[in-house]
Amino acid sequence: MPPFTPLFIAGKKVPASDGNTFEVKNPFSNQVVGICASASSADCSNAILAAGEAFKTWEHSPINDRRDIILRAAQLMKSDKYKTQVVEAVAEETAAVPSMALFNWIGATALLQDSPALVNELHGLNFPSGKVKGGSVVVERRAMGFRNIPLECPGEFDSQSNSDPILCGNTVVFRSSEMSPRSQSVVFELLEEAGLPAGVFNCISTSRETAPELTAQIIAHPLVRKINFTGSDRVGRAIAIEAAKHLKPCVLELGGKAPVVVLDDANIHEAAKAIIHAALMHSGQICMSTERVIVQRGAFEKLRDQLCELVRTLKAGDAHTDSSFKLGALFTESSAQNVQSMIQEAKDAGANVLVGDLARNGAVIQPHIVTDVKPGMRLWDRESFGPVIVLVAADSVDEAVDLANDSDYSLSAGLWTSNLYLAKDVSSRIHSGYVNINGSTIHSESNYGLIGLGGSSGYGRFHVQDFTDLRVVVTHPLPTV
Repeated sequence: MPPFTPLFIAGKKVPASDGNTFEVKNPFSNQVVGICASASSADCSNAILAAGEAFKTWEHSPINDRRDIILRAAQLMKSDKYKTQVVEAVAEETAAVPSMALFNWIGATALLQDSPALVNELHGLNFPSGKVKGGSVVVERRAMGFRNIPLECPGEFDSQSNSDPILCGNTVVFRSSEMSPRSQSVVFELLEEAGLPAGVFNCISTSRETAPELTAQIIAHPLVRKINFTGSDRVGRAIAIEAAKHLKPCVLELGGKAPVVVLDDANIHEAAKAIIHAALMHSGQICMSTERVIVQRGAFEKLRDQLCELVRTLKAGDAHTDSSFKLGALFTESSAQNVQSMIQEAKDAGANVLVGDLARNGAVIQPHIVTDVKPGMRLWDRESFGPVIVLVAADSVDEAVDLANDSDYSLSAGLWTSNLYLAKDVSSRIHSGYVNINGSTIHSESNYGLIGLGGSSGYGRFHVQDFTDLRVVVTHPLPTV
C-alpha cells in the first residue's frame, strides 16, 4: 500500500473532509508511490481560520522563542530520521538521482540553520518627531499576518519559504505541489516536533484539477495578506493576476534562463566543469540552471570541444538501479515533451545539435548541446527546465553582454575571466540578481536568498523586508496646564 499524506490543519493530521484523494506517480516508472489527501473548499477555509486564530498570539510571541523553535527544527533535520524521510520521498516522487535527493536534505538543513539569523534584523527605530514639538516616533517592524505559500516544486525552498515568515511572526498556510506532497509534508512534521504551536503552520494539498479554483479562493480570503510562490513563471503570472484583483502583494520566486559569459582569457577547463554541473544537475530542473553559454570567439572552439566531451559521458535513466546513469527523469512526461519540442523547433529553424539525438523515453530525455540558437527561438527565449545547453559565440565583450541580457529572466548568471578588473566591469553590466564570477550559476548567499529582478524571474525575496510591515507610532505630548 503506497504511503498516505494527510492534510495538516490546526496542529492535526487529517484526511480531506470529503474523503477525496489523488495518486502521486514516479515520473520514471509511472508507478504509484503515494496517495495524498485532496483538500476541499471547506478544508482550505479551516486552514485559513486556524492560521488567523493562531496569529493573534504568535505575532506577539517573544522573538527568541520563535528563533529557538527554528533552531530545534534545524537540529532535528540533521537526524537520520528526517534525512531518510527527505531522501526517500524526493527520490520516489521526483525520480531524482541519489545525489540530488541528498542535496535537498543538505540544502534544507542549511537554510533552517541560517534562518534564525534574521532575528537580528527584526528591529525598529526611535527618534524625535520632525513635526511635533516634544513628540517621539517609534518605527516597529511587525509581522504582516497570514501568508499563503503555494509551491510548485519540492526541495530546500520548502524550509526557507516557511521558516522565514514564521520567524518574523507570521502564520502560514502552505499548499504543497501535487507532484511531491510527501516530500513537502516533512516540513509540518519537523515543525510540529520542534514545538511550533498549533495553527501557526498549516499544510494542504490539492489535486491538479482543483488547484486553480482553490488557490483563487485562498487568495481572495480577507485574512490572507500576502502570497508566496516558488515555481514556473506561467503559474506565477496567474497567481499575480489573482492577487492583483484584491491588491495583495506577492513574493514570486520564478524561473531562470541563466547565461554564462566566457571570455577569451578564461580558465576553459574549470569553466567547462562548472557549466556542465550547473546545466545538468537534476537534469536542468533548477531555477538557477545554466541554459545559455555565450563564449567570446577566441575561446569558443576549445570550450565547445570540452563541453561536448563531458556531456557525452553522461546518460539519463534510472540511477537507482543502474549507477551508470548520472541523470534522472524530468518531473513529468509533459515536461520532457516540451523540452524535446523546443530543441526540434530550434533545429528546424537552423540550429545545430552537437550532442543528443532528440529522442525521448517517457519522462527521460538525454542531455543536449545546441549551437546557432538565436533570439526569437523558444529555446533561446523560454526556460527549458531540462538538460539542454545552448552554446553561442560572440565577437566582443559588448556583444556577449548584450546576448546575456537578451532575456526576460534575471535570476542568476555566470562570468568566466582571469582579469579581475574586467570581471568587475562586465559583471556590473549583466542584468541579474546574482552574477557568479568564475563559479556555478547555482549559487546564492544565505543572507540574501534568490533575487529576481522582475520579468519571468519574479520579484521579492525571502527576507525580513518582504515578511514584515513597518508600523509607525507617534507620541504627541499632552499640553501643559
